[in-house]
Formats: sequence, structure tokens, C-alpha cells
Amino acid sequence: MHDVQPLVEAVDELADRFRSLPQSKLLGAVPGHPSRAAAVLALARRLAALALAAEGGPEREFPDAGAFAAGDQLAVAGHDLAAALTVLPEGAEVALSDGPVVAGEVLAGAVAAVRETAELCA
Repeated sequence: MHDVQPLVEAVDELADRFRSLPQSKLLGAVPGHPSRAAAVLALARRLAALALAAEGGPEREFPDAGAFAAGDQLAVAGHDLAAALTVLPEGAEVALSDGPVVAGEVLAGAVAAVRETAELCA
């Protein structure tokens, strides 16, 4: 069983921050993205894809619900990934498009991605 608490805490902190941002900040550009909301949507889509892979499910489209929903979408995707990783045994692999990756590495990569996005959108 994996300790997903760092992921949940990082996701919740960033999601809460985005829920309180004014429109001008949400729509402000950041390096590599047309807006902060777009950067968080890209992160949410990445976490959702990892969750589906961890569950062994097929890829699905993750919709863009608009800038004001970015924080909520991140929270849902992050919590889905945490739930999917929690049930995997230690050493289990997640089948990603680049090949299988140990679940612990998926978790560490997800936490790092959330922190990187938080810094990018500061």
C-alpha cells in the first residue's frame, strides 16, 4: 500500500489556491501555457490519465470545464489517482504508454508534477 498523503496534500493546496484566484490571474499566461488555468488543466489531464492507467482502464477524454473549474478538476483527478494507487500493492507496475512504471515512481512523479505546476503558477 502506498502513502498517497503527500499527493493529496499537494493537490488540495493547489486546488484551493486556484479556487480563490481572480479571473485575471486564472487567465494570465505562464511559460508553456496560454494561462494558469490551462496549466492546471494539463496537470489534471495528466493525473487523470495516470489514474486510468493505474486502474487498468481505457483512455478517456478529460474535458475542459473552463477556467473557474480548474481547481475542482485538479482535485478530482488528483484524488482519483490517489485512490487508484492506494489499492496497488508495493512493487506493482502501472502500464503507461512509454512502458510499465512501478507505482511508487508514478506517485513520486505525480507529486513532483503538482509541485512544479504550483511553482509555475505562483
